[in-house]
Amino acid sequence: MQEKYKDYIFPAVVLLLGLLSRTGFLILVGLALLYWQLKKNGIDFNLQNFINKLFNLNSSVTARTSEAEERDSLLGGSSTSFASLFRNDKKTMETINPMKRRKFGWWIVSAVVVLLILSFASSFWVVIGAGETGVQTFFGKVRDEEFASGFHLKNPLVKVTKMNVRTQEYTMSVAQGEGKKASADAITALTKEGLSVDLDITVLYHLVQEKASDVYRDIGLTYDEIVIRPQIRSVIREVIAQYEAKDIYSEKRQEAAQKIFADLQAQLLPRGIEIEDALLRHVQLPADLAQSIQLKLQSEQESQRYDFLLQTEKKEAERKVIEATGQRDSQQLINQSLTERYLQYLYINSLKDRQGTIYVPTNPNNGVPVFKGI
Repeated sequence: MQEKYKDYIFPAVVLLLGLLSRTGFLILVGLALLYWQLKKNGIDFNLQNFINKLFNLNSSVTARTSEAEERDSLLGGSSTSFASLFRNDKKTMETINPMKRRKFGWWIVSAVVVLLILSFASSFWVVIGAGETGVQTFFGKVRDEEFASGFHLKNPLVKVTKMNVRTQEYTMSVAQGEGKKASADAITALTKEGLSVDLDITVLYHLVQEKASDVYRDIGLTYDEIVIRPQIRSVIREVIAQYEAKDIYSEKRQEAAQKIFADLQAQLLPRGIEIEDALLRHVQLPADLAQSIQLKLQSEQESQRYDFLLQTEKKEAERKVIEATGQRDSQQLINQSLTERYLQYLYINSLKDRQGTIYVPTNPNNGVPVFKGI
């Protein structure tokens, strides 16, 4: 008997392995081996007889009814028949057709077989969606070759895990619920002068498709929490420690963000995660310090405004000096060129436009008119 049971160990192991790994191919192989072993040991496993026994309840109902009638006759045939307690008088039960039950059973078995066949057939291929890559695992061992987007034929024993290679974001914010954590998740760091500041940051990244197998094997699917989050916190604290509070609060914030991006890229790219951008969105200082910085910035802006006005007035004065010098030089040139005869010429030339007027030249010494030829 023990030798006979040993024959079922291997089929049972294959079937159990298929159920645990949810592999249709192994499930079908295990069932086939189990059925073949039953046949080999002389056990007649007739599926049709099994279905008939499972769904043919009519004989049992009839036997129970006749037994109740016997009891009724032994009790003397009282008006309220004791057999009625056991007899099912409902029309639906009396009109049950055993053939219909057999057909219904065959439908169930056929549906199960079809599902198993589809599961078996689907284990030979996989479809990888857009923005995904497929990591292959063969009995726990991760293969180095990934499946790109599209249709792929595969070994039915290979399990394919899909991983996202689209752009993703990891946000750490003062506001509750804005990032992946439900509570406030801002990063607290110390500046160069030892002041504590809270920072909001969003990091854009994506998984390098060619290194997806390495990430899956070395880190797992939750690589954002295992690797990205700790690296963000560490890099930000190192970078912010190099700046004063007023610098990261104002003009050097973008410079600090670029340095955070470069350091994160250097840390994460070798591990298969490429950083696209690091956005330092908000810097929250202590209230009194923020007010002091604001006042200082306002003073600097006011001073810059006065400098601009001074430069404007200075340039305007220079313009006026240059304009006056030009006018003076122009007048000097005009005075040097205006002689007495030239002025008389200009005067006589201006009189030609006055029509109907007769001009009589006179002697400048005595005022007597001068007529040519008289």
